[in-house]
Amino acid sequence: MPHCPRCHQSVDAQAVSCPFCRTPLKAYGHPGIPLHRATEDTYLCDSCTYHLDDTCNFPQRPFAKECTLYQDVTQAQLKASQQQYKRSFGAHFRSWLKQYQFWLLILGLLLLSFLIAL
Repeated sequence: MPHCPRCHQSVDAQAVSCPFCRTPLKAYGHPGIPLHRATEDTYLCDSCTYHLDDTCNFPQRPFAKECTLYQDVTQAQLKASQQQYKRSFGAHFRSWLKQYQFWLLILGLLLLSFLIAL
């Protein structure tokens, strides 16, 4: 269960505002739009992917304390490395199939002939 950034009470994940201190937790009063907040003296832009690649068009940039588009750089890098691993496994499997294609075809024909013989 998430916690309120101001009063640190546990709140429902779909709560639009904190029931204890009335701090907005979701943007524009919509439960599907998360509202990211910076902690104390820091700004969200310092660790945001959109700020680092200069595609952010948020008016409060680079001093945004609250943002709906925030995407953490470390999470984006982690996701990219996981996708790269998945692609490399798929590429490795395809190259293995290409390398042993002849033997797989022979094995398939042998299995098919044994099934017909039975």
